[in-house]
Amino acid sequence: MTPTAFALILLAALIHASWNIAAKKAGGDSRFAFFTSFLMMLFWAPLGWWVGRGVVPLWGAAEWGIVVGSGLLHVAYYVTLLRGYRKADLTVVYPLARGSGPLLSSLVAITLLGERISALGAVGIVGVVGGVFLIAGGPGLLRAAHDVQARARVHKGMAYGLLTGAFIASYTVVDGYAVKLLLMSPILVDYMGNFVRVAVLAPVVLRDLPAAGSLWRTQWRFALLVAVISPVSYVLVLFALREAPISLVAPAREVSMLFAALLGGHLLGEGDRLARLLGAVCIAAGVALLALG
Repeated sequence: MTPTAFALILLAALIHASWNIAAKKAGGDSRFAFFTSFLMMLFWAPLGWWVGRGVVPLWGAAEWGIVVGSGLLHVAYYVTLLRGYRKADLTVVYPLARGSGPLLSSLVAITLLGERISALGAVGIVGVVGGVFLIAGGPGLLRAAHDVQARARVHKGMAYGLLTGAFIASYTVVDGYAVKLLLMSPILVDYMGNFVRVAVLAPVVLRDLPAAGSLWRTQWRFALLVAVISPVSYVLVLFALREAPISLVAPAREVSMLFAALLGGHLLGEGDRLARLLGAVCIAAGVALLALG
């Protein structure tokens, strides 16, 4: 992994952890996903026009197919993530989503896209995934909680985290293919997907405009924050994918758990800090091995 890719991933990770905490605090649903996508479309329109004015008219079926497919996968990912945040703790949903996603995308990149990984890189992946597991609660996730409601909440968090991870793996591979093989602009891959997301989510808002308006008044600040910073995080990752293999970039993104472990535990009051600290150490070691391998 090149130093440039590694630096991009570190910056993206800090931004990613920050906007996920904002989304958790908003407590939104698919209508919140619409708000953020619509605001992204408006806020980043000047940059989208500048980058795409001479490129988008030349796109063929492959490029538009990628945009539509990526947009749909991102909708599924974001709506599932938001639902998980409403049903369970961020410190269960977020780590499992972030841990299972890169594991799946790395396996796909190695087995289907022909990427190769060194022994150090393989150990790094194990370290990242193991660290995420510890942050999510470690062996306690596999044992029944004494409290029935707490057990149900953990189980829901695990289910939503793993499903979200599957969508993360899917869009990582699709978008990685777009920027590495089709040589599409990372900015356009992310920005043009907003139009797909807005079109898919609009019926949910239009079905009950008064309710959507009420939610907008309480959630617009969180939606604006996510809209402004989350595209920066993901575009940085896409640029990193141009510099390094998917099988290394995807797990290295999970350094965001270092930031989520500190920020999430403090701001959201979700405890078990010892397991979170041990998990953060494993992730830091894993990411360092990925950088070397």
